[in-house]
Amino acid sequence: MEDFNNVEVVYEDMPGWTEDISKARKFEDLPAAAQNYIKRLEEILEVPINFIGVGVHRAEMIFK
Repeated sequence: MEDFNNVEVVYEDMPGWTEDISKARKFEDLPAAAQNYIKRLEEILEVPINFIGVGVHRAEMIFK
């Protein structure tokens, strides 16, 4: 619990999207807001995001 005393929470609000992304198979097929979200996560985490799930089935995956 002591470690949490030094944590500073940063909340960042980003635009969402309402489009169906389940048919997307390329990163470019995603809505701009979704692309920006992924890019921002990569910046924060400092690692590339290579796999993006866009549905419940195995084929509903983007390999970036």
